[in-house]
Amino acid sequence: MEGALPSVIAGMIDIPVIAVPTSVGYGASFGGISALLTMLNSCCEGITVVNIDNGFNAGYSANQINRLIAKGKLQK
Repeated sequence: MEGALPSVIAGMIDIPVIAVPTSVGYGASFGGISALLTMLNSCCEGITVVNIDNGFNAGYSANQINRLIAKGKLQK
């Protein structure tokens, strides 16, 4: 269940989604491995998955997307 949220959100919107699996979660999370594998196996396009508890890299990826938008290389 904890890894399904990015797929649901990505299916409803048309902008990139950055998924960050966490080491704590609902049910048997196995230290984040369950959420990570669920997010990696998503069939929705536009999802970027970073490593477990890697919020820094998620922020960096968001910054890269914002830079592309600011330069006009990516449409909003």
